[in-house]
Amino acid sequence: MKNTLRALITLLALSSTVYAAGTTGAGGGNLLLTMFIGFFALIVVFQLVPAVLLFIGMVKGLTGKETKEAKSSH
Repeated sequence: MKNTLRALITLLALSSTVYAAGTTGAGGGNLLLTMFIGFFALIVVFQLVPAVLLFIGMVKGLTGKETKEAKSSH
């Protein structure tokens, strides 16, 4: 019984190592994938900056807050 239990534990320990080692070969494209996702994240961020500035300007225009230049030109 002890030998069977030891053999089972050894078999499970070795098979988990084999399964863990099988995934390391598939990770070769991680850098390229990260750069691909990062590139599109940069595009989104660079598009958000002008959009936020335009939104702030639109809200200022709708709320009626005028600048000193706009008041002096009337």
